[in-house]
Amino acid sequence: WMCWIAIAMAEVTASGLYVQFWFPNIPIWLTGLVLLVILFVINIVAVSAFGETEFWLAIIKIAAIVALIIIGIVLVAIHFKTPYGHASLSNVVKGGFFANGAKGFLLSFQMVLFSFAGIEMIGMTASETQDPLVTIPKSINEVPTRVLLFYIGSLLALMSIFPWQHVSPTSSPFVQVFAGVGIQSAAMIINFVVLTAAISACNSSLFTTGRMLFSLTYDGKSKLSQKVGTLSKRQIPFNAILFSTGVIAVIVLLSILMPGNVFSFISSVATTCFLFVWGMIVLAHIKYRKAIKKSGNERKLTFKMPLYPISDYFVLIFMAFVAVILTMKTETLIALVGSIVWLIALFVAKSLSDKVKED
Repeated sequence: WMCWIAIAMAEVTASGLYVQFWFPNIPIWLTGLVLLVILFVINIVAVSAFGETEFWLAIIKIAAIVALIIIGIVLVAIHFKTPYGHASLSNVVKGGFFANGAKGFLLSFQMVLFSFAGIEMIGMTASETQDPLVTIPKSINEVPTRVLLFYIGSLLALMSIFPWQHVSPTSSPFVQVFAGVGIQSAAMIINFVVLTAAISACNSSLFTTGRMLFSLTYDGKSKLSQKVGTLSKRQIPFNAILFSTGVIAVIVLLSILMPGNVFSFISSVATTCFLFVWGMIVLAHIKYRKAIKKSGNERKLTFKMPLYPISDYFVLIFMAFVAVILTMKTETLIALVGSIVWLIALFVAKSLSDKVKED
Protein backbone atom coordinates (compact mmCIF):
# COMPACT_ATOMS: atom_id res chain seq x y z
CA TRP A 1 0.00 0.00 0.00
CA MET A 2 2.79 2.43 0.92
CA CYS A 3 4.64 1.58 -2.29
CA TRP A 4 1.67 2.58 -4.41
CA ILE A 5 1.14 5.69 -2.28
CA ALA A 6 4.73 6.69 -3.10
CA ILE A 7 4.13 6.06 -6.82
CA ALA A 8 1.05 8.28 -6.77
CA MET A 9 3.03 11.01 -5.02
CA ALA A 10 5.77 10.84 -7.66
CA GLU A 11 3.25 10.97 -10.52
CA VAL A 12 1.38 13.91 -8.99
CA THR A 13 4.69 15.78 -8.87
CA ALA A 14 5.53 14.78 -12.47
CA SER A 15 2.12 16.03 -13.64
CA GLY A 16 2.86 19.42 -12.12
CA LEU A 17 6.17 19.58 -13.98
CA TYR A 18 4.50 18.72 -17.31
CA VAL A 19 1.78 21.36 -16.86
CA GLN A 20 4.50 23.96 -16.34
CA PHE A 21 5.49 23.39 -20.00
CA TRP A 22 2.37 25.39 -20.95
CA PHE A 23 1.91 27.42 -17.77
CA PRO A 24 5.31 28.07 -16.14
CA ASN A 25 3.80 30.19 -13.36
CA ILE A 26 1.38 27.54 -12.07
CA PRO A 27 2.93 25.90 -8.97
CA ILE A 28 3.35 22.13 -8.96
CA TRP A 29 1.29 21.71 -5.79
CA LEU A 30 -1.78 23.40 -7.33
CA THR A 31 -1.75 21.07 -10.35
CA GLY A 32 -1.35 18.07 -8.04
CA LEU A 33 -4.26 19.15 -5.85
CA VAL A 34 -6.64 19.63 -8.80
CA LEU A 35 -5.57 16.31 -10.33
CA LEU A 36 -6.14 14.42 -7.09
CA VAL A 37 -9.65 15.84 -6.70
CA ILE A 38 -10.62 14.87 -10.27
CA LEU A 39 -9.22 11.33 -9.98
CA PHE A 40 -10.84 10.88 -6.57
CA VAL A 41 -14.24 11.71 -8.04
CA ILE A 42 -13.68 9.27 -10.94
CA ASN A 43 -12.70 6.47 -8.56
CA ILE A 44 -15.70 6.87 -6.26
CA VAL A 45 -18.33 7.06 -9.02
CA ALA A 46 -18.05 3.46 -10.26
CA VAL A 47 -15.47 0.88 -11.28
CA SER A 48 -16.62 1.34 -14.89
CA ALA A 49 -15.65 5.04 -14.71
CA PHE A 50 -12.13 4.09 -13.66
CA GLY A 51 -11.91 1.42 -16.36
CA GLU A 52 -13.12 3.72 -19.13
CA THR A 53 -10.73 6.50 -18.08
CA GLU A 54 -7.78 4.11 -17.89
CA PHE A 55 -8.59 2.60 -21.30
CA TRP A 56 -8.38 5.94 -23.11
CA LEU A 57 -5.30 7.07 -21.20
CA ALA A 58 -3.54 3.80 -22.15
CA ILE A 59 -4.53 4.16 -25.82
CA ILE A 60 -2.98 7.66 -25.91
CA LYS A 61 0.30 6.39 -24.45
CA ILE A 62 0.63 3.41 -26.78
CA ALA A 63 -0.27 5.37 -29.92
CA ALA A 64 2.22 8.13 -29.05
CA ILE A 65 5.13 5.74 -28.44
CA VAL A 66 4.49 3.83 -31.67
CA ALA A 67 4.26 7.14 -33.57
CA LEU A 68 7.52 8.34 -31.97
CA ILE A 69 9.35 5.19 -33.06
CA ILE A 70 8.03 5.51 -36.63
CA ILE A 71 9.02 9.20 -36.78
CA GLY A 72 12.47 8.32 -35.43
CA ILE A 73 12.97 5.70 -38.16
CA VAL A 74 11.90 8.20 -40.87
CA LEU A 75 14.17 10.99 -39.56
CA VAL A 76 17.17 8.64 -39.38
CA ALA A 77 16.41 7.35 -42.90
CA ILE A 78 16.39 10.88 -44.39
CA HIS A 79 19.34 11.98 -42.21
CA PHE A 80 17.28 14.87 -40.83
CA LYS A 81 19.28 17.94 -39.76
CA THR A 82 18.91 18.94 -36.08
CA PRO A 83 20.46 21.77 -34.00
CA TYR A 84 23.12 19.27 -32.88
CA GLY A 85 23.92 17.55 -36.18
CA HIS A 86 21.84 14.97 -38.03
CA ALA A 87 19.46 12.22 -36.94
CA SER A 88 21.55 9.07 -36.93
CA LEU A 89 22.00 5.84 -34.99
CA SER A 90 25.55 7.01 -34.28
CA ASN A 91 24.09 9.58 -31.83
CA VAL A 92 23.30 6.70 -29.48
CA VAL A 93 26.98 5.88 -28.91
CA LYS A 94 28.50 9.29 -29.64
CA GLY A 95 30.66 10.24 -26.69
CA GLY A 96 31.31 6.61 -25.79
CA PHE A 97 29.94 4.44 -23.02
CA PHE A 98 30.21 5.71 -19.44
CA ALA A 99 31.25 9.10 -20.84
CA ASN A 100 30.84 10.65 -17.39
CA GLY A 101 32.11 7.65 -15.46
CA ALA A 102 30.44 4.46 -14.23
CA LYS A 103 28.82 6.22 -11.24
CA GLY A 104 26.24 7.98 -13.42
CA PHE A 105 25.28 4.67 -14.99
CA LEU A 106 24.92 3.02 -11.60
CA LEU A 107 22.84 5.87 -10.18
CA SER A 108 20.35 5.43 -13.05
CA PHE A 109 19.29 2.04 -11.66
CA GLN A 110 17.08 3.75 -9.09
CA MET A 111 14.94 5.44 -11.76
CA VAL A 112 14.97 2.36 -14.01
CA LEU A 113 13.57 0.19 -11.23
CA PHE A 114 11.03 2.88 -10.38
CA SER A 115 9.79 2.70 -13.99
CA PHE A 116 9.07 -1.02 -13.56
CA ALA A 117 7.05 -0.50 -10.37
CA GLY A 118 3.66 -2.15 -10.70
CA ILE A 119 4.82 -5.06 -12.84
CA GLU A 120 3.98 -7.37 -9.93
CA MET A 121 0.30 -6.43 -10.33
CA ILE A 122 0.08 -9.02 -13.13
CA GLY A 123 0.05 -11.73 -10.47
CA MET A 124 -2.46 -9.88 -8.30
CA THR A 125 -5.05 -9.87 -11.10
CA ALA A 126 -5.17 -13.70 -11.16
CA SER A 127 -8.28 -13.84 -8.98
CA GLU A 128 -10.18 -11.48 -11.30
CA THR A 129 -9.48 -13.21 -14.63
CA GLN A 130 -11.72 -15.83 -16.21
CA ASP A 131 -8.91 -18.22 -17.09
CA PRO A 132 -5.79 -17.33 -15.06
CA LEU A 133 -3.91 -20.48 -16.18
CA VAL A 134 -3.94 -19.05 -19.71
CA THR A 135 -4.11 -15.28 -19.17
CA ILE A 136 -1.37 -14.85 -16.54
CA PRO A 137 1.38 -16.82 -18.38
CA LYS A 138 0.49 -15.01 -21.61
CA SER A 139 0.72 -11.59 -19.91
CA ILE A 140 4.05 -12.41 -18.25
CA ASN A 141 5.55 -13.75 -21.49
CA GLU A 142 4.57 -10.54 -23.31
CA VAL A 143 6.46 -8.32 -20.84
CA PRO A 144 9.91 -8.68 -22.50
CA THR A 145 8.43 -7.79 -25.91
CA ARG A 146 6.72 -4.72 -24.51
CA VAL A 147 9.88 -3.64 -22.70
CA LEU A 148 11.84 -3.87 -25.96
CA LEU A 149 9.19 -1.87 -27.85
CA PHE A 150 8.09 0.78 -25.37
CA TYR A 151 11.32 1.28 -23.39
CA ILE A 152 14.24 0.31 -25.62
CA GLY A 153 12.48 1.26 -28.88
CA SER A 154 11.45 4.73 -27.71
CA LEU A 155 14.89 5.40 -26.17
CA LEU A 156 16.66 4.43 -29.41
CA ALA A 157 14.34 6.72 -31.36
CA LEU A 158 14.90 9.61 -28.94
CA MET A 159 18.68 9.35 -28.82
CA SER A 160 19.00 8.82 -32.58
CA ILE A 161 17.26 12.15 -33.16
CA PHE A 162 18.66 14.04 -30.18
CA PRO A 163 22.16 13.24 -28.79
CA TRP A 164 21.89 12.17 -25.17
CA GLN A 165 24.48 14.74 -24.04
CA HIS A 166 22.02 17.55 -24.78
CA VAL A 167 18.97 16.08 -23.01
CA SER A 168 18.05 18.04 -19.89
CA PRO A 169 16.93 16.04 -16.82
CA THR A 170 14.53 18.79 -15.73
CA SER A 171 11.87 18.19 -18.40
CA SER A 172 10.50 15.43 -20.62
CA PRO A 173 13.07 14.18 -23.18
CA PHE A 174 10.18 13.55 -25.61
CA VAL A 175 9.31 17.24 -25.54
CA GLN A 176 12.95 18.31 -25.84
CA VAL A 177 13.51 16.15 -28.90
CA PHE A 178 10.60 17.51 -30.91
CA ALA A 179 11.21 21.08 -29.81
CA GLY A 180 14.87 20.62 -30.81
CA VAL A 181 13.98 19.60 -34.37
CA GLY A 182 11.66 22.59 -34.69
CA ILE A 183 8.29 20.83 -34.34
CA GLN A 184 6.78 22.91 -31.56
CA SER A 185 3.24 21.59 -32.01
CA ALA A 186 4.54 18.03 -31.77
CA ALA A 187 6.33 18.96 -28.56
CA MET A 188 3.01 20.17 -27.13
CA ILE A 189 1.33 16.92 -28.17
CA ILE A 190 4.06 14.78 -26.61
CA ASN A 191 3.89 16.82 -23.42
CA PHE A 192 0.16 16.11 -23.34
CA VAL A 193 0.90 12.41 -23.81
CA VAL A 194 3.43 12.20 -20.96
CA LEU A 195 0.97 14.14 -18.82
CA THR A 196 -1.74 11.56 -19.55
CA ALA A 197 0.78 8.81 -18.71
CA ALA A 198 1.43 10.38 -15.31
CA ILE A 199 -2.32 10.82 -14.74
CA SER A 200 -2.88 7.18 -15.72
CA ALA A 201 -0.28 5.98 -13.21
CA CYS A 202 -1.80 8.15 -10.48
CA ASN A 203 -5.29 6.92 -11.39
CA SER A 204 -4.14 3.29 -11.14
CA SER A 205 -2.47 4.08 -7.83
CA LEU A 206 -5.70 5.46 -6.36
CA PHE A 207 -7.63 2.42 -7.56
CA THR A 208 -5.01 0.01 -6.21
CA THR A 209 -4.39 1.68 -2.85
CA GLY A 210 -8.14 1.87 -2.20
CA ARG A 211 -8.58 -1.88 -2.80
CA MET A 212 -5.42 -2.80 -0.90
CA LEU A 213 -6.33 -0.72 2.14
CA PHE A 214 -9.86 -2.16 2.14
CA SER A 215 -8.44 -5.69 2.09
CA LEU A 216 -5.94 -4.89 4.85
CA THR A 217 -8.61 -3.44 7.16
CA TYR A 218 -11.57 -5.69 6.27
CA ASP A 219 -13.07 -7.33 9.34
CA GLY A 220 -10.61 -5.42 11.55
CA LYS A 221 -11.37 -4.68 15.19
CA SER A 222 -10.03 -1.11 15.50
CA LYS A 223 -12.26 1.91 14.89
CA LEU A 224 -10.17 2.93 11.86
CA SER A 225 -10.43 -0.56 10.35
CA GLN A 226 -14.18 -0.68 10.88
CA LYS A 227 -14.55 2.58 8.95
CA VAL A 228 -12.00 2.02 6.22
CA GLY A 229 -12.77 -1.68 5.68
CA THR A 230 -16.31 -1.11 4.43
CA LEU A 231 -17.94 -0.72 1.02
CA SER A 232 -20.30 2.03 -0.08
CA LYS A 233 -23.78 1.40 -1.50
CA ARG A 234 -22.15 1.22 -4.92
CA GLN A 235 -19.85 -1.55 -3.66
CA ILE A 236 -16.81 0.75 -3.77
CA PRO A 237 -14.26 1.11 -0.90
CA PHE A 238 -15.08 4.82 -0.58
CA ASN A 239 -13.45 5.37 2.82
CA ALA A 240 -10.29 3.50 1.81
CA ILE A 241 -9.97 5.59 -1.37
CA LEU A 242 -10.62 8.78 0.64
CA PHE A 243 -7.97 7.89 3.22
CA SER A 244 -5.42 6.96 0.53
CA THR A 245 -6.10 10.19 -1.36
CA GLY A 246 -5.56 12.17 1.84
CA VAL A 247 -2.17 10.53 2.41
CA ILE A 248 -1.16 11.19 -1.21
CA ALA A 249 -2.17 14.82 -0.74
CA VAL A 250 0.76 15.18 1.68
CA ILE A 251 2.84 15.61 -1.49
CA VAL A 252 1.15 18.99 -1.90
CA LEU A 253 2.81 20.14 1.33
CA LEU A 254 6.15 18.62 0.29
CA SER A 255 5.96 20.46 -3.05
CA ILE A 256 5.72 23.75 -1.17
CA LEU A 257 8.55 22.93 1.25
CA MET A 258 11.02 21.39 -1.25
CA PRO A 259 9.76 21.98 -4.82
CA GLY A 260 13.07 21.19 -6.51
CA ASN A 261 13.75 17.77 -4.95
CA VAL A 262 10.33 16.19 -4.41
CA PHE A 263 10.24 13.90 -7.45
CA SER A 264 13.72 12.50 -6.86
CA PHE A 265 13.03 11.91 -3.16
CA ILE A 266 9.59 10.31 -3.58
CA SER A 267 10.67 8.11 -6.49
CA SER A 268 13.62 6.96 -4.36
CA VAL A 269 11.24 6.04 -1.54
CA ALA A 270 9.07 4.09 -3.98
CA THR A 271 12.09 2.25 -5.40
CA THR A 272 13.30 1.29 -1.93
CA CYS A 273 9.85 0.05 -0.90
CA PHE A 274 9.54 -2.02 -4.06
CA LEU A 275 12.95 -3.58 -3.47
CA PHE A 276 11.47 -4.93 -0.24
CA VAL A 277 8.18 -6.02 -1.89
CA TRP A 278 9.90 -7.77 -4.80
CA GLY A 279 12.36 -9.38 -2.39
CA MET A 280 9.45 -10.79 -0.38
CA ILE A 281 7.83 -12.10 -3.59
CA VAL A 282 11.04 -13.90 -4.61
CA LEU A 283 11.49 -15.38 -1.13
CA ALA A 284 7.85 -16.50 -1.17
CA HIS A 285 8.45 -18.17 -4.54
CA ILE A 286 11.48 -20.05 -3.22
CA LYS A 287 9.48 -21.27 -0.22
CA TYR A 288 6.54 -22.18 -2.49
CA ARG A 289 8.70 -24.28 -4.84
CA LYS A 290 10.30 -26.10 -1.90
CA ALA A 291 6.83 -26.88 -0.50
CA ILE A 292 5.61 -28.10 -3.91
CA LYS A 293 8.66 -30.35 -4.28
CA LYS A 294 8.17 -31.75 -0.78
CA SER A 295 4.53 -32.56 -1.56
CA GLY A 296 5.51 -34.40 -4.74
CA ASN A 297 3.41 -32.16 -7.02
CA GLU A 298 6.27 -30.40 -8.83
CA ARG A 299 5.50 -32.24 -12.10
CA LYS A 300 2.04 -30.67 -12.15
CA LEU A 301 3.48 -27.14 -12.50
CA THR A 302 2.79 -25.89 -16.04
CA PHE A 303 4.41 -22.43 -15.84
CA LYS A 304 7.77 -22.48 -14.10
CA MET A 305 10.36 -19.84 -13.33
CA PRO A 306 13.26 -20.35 -15.79
CA LEU A 307 16.58 -21.44 -14.22
CA TYR A 308 15.05 -21.85 -10.74
CA PRO A 309 16.52 -21.46 -8.12
CA ILE A 310 19.53 -19.68 -9.66
CA SER A 311 17.30 -16.96 -11.19
CA ASP A 312 15.65 -16.27 -7.81
CA TYR A 313 18.97 -15.82 -6.03
CA PHE A 314 20.29 -13.71 -8.90
CA VAL A 315 17.31 -11.35 -8.54
CA LEU A 316 17.86 -11.09 -4.78
CA ILE A 317 21.55 -10.28 -5.30
CA PHE A 318 20.70 -7.68 -7.95
CA MET A 319 18.18 -5.94 -5.65
CA ALA A 320 20.73 -5.91 -2.82
CA PHE A 321 23.17 -4.38 -5.33
CA VAL A 322 20.64 -1.62 -6.16
CA ALA A 323 20.12 -0.97 -2.43
CA VAL A 324 23.88 -0.37 -2.11
CA ILE A 325 23.73 2.02 -5.09
CA LEU A 326 21.05 4.04 -3.28
CA THR A 327 23.67 4.92 -0.64
CA MET A 328 25.78 6.73 -3.26
CA LYS A 329 23.58 9.84 -3.44
CA THR A 330 22.21 11.98 -0.60
CA GLU A 331 18.57 12.05 -1.79
CA THR A 332 18.40 8.29 -2.36
CA LEU A 333 20.33 7.54 0.85
CA ILE A 334 17.80 9.52 2.90
CA ALA A 335 14.96 7.67 1.13
CA LEU A 336 16.65 4.31 1.78
CA VAL A 337 17.17 5.01 5.48
CA GLY A 338 13.64 6.42 5.79
CA SER A 339 12.12 3.35 4.13
CA ILE A 340 14.09 0.97 6.37
CA VAL A 341 12.97 2.89 9.48
CA TRP A 342 9.38 2.73 8.23
CA LEU A 343 9.56 -1.05 7.66
CA ILE A 344 11.07 -1.59 11.13
CA ALA A 345 8.33 0.59 12.67
CA LEU A 346 5.67 -1.50 10.88
CA PHE A 347 7.24 -4.74 12.14
CA VAL A 348 7.43 -3.47 15.74
CA ALA A 349 3.85 -2.15 15.62
CA LYS A 350 2.58 -5.49 14.27
CA SER A 351 4.51 -7.44 16.90
CA LEU A 352 3.12 -5.27 19.71
CA SER A 353 -0.39 -5.57 18.28
CA ASP A 354 -0.15 -9.36 18.14
CA LYS A 355 1.17 -9.47 21.70
CA VAL A 356 -1.77 -7.35 22.96
CA LYS A 357 -4.21 -9.71 21.21
CA GLU A 358 -2.58 -12.75 22.84
CA ASP A 359 -2.77 -11.14 26.29
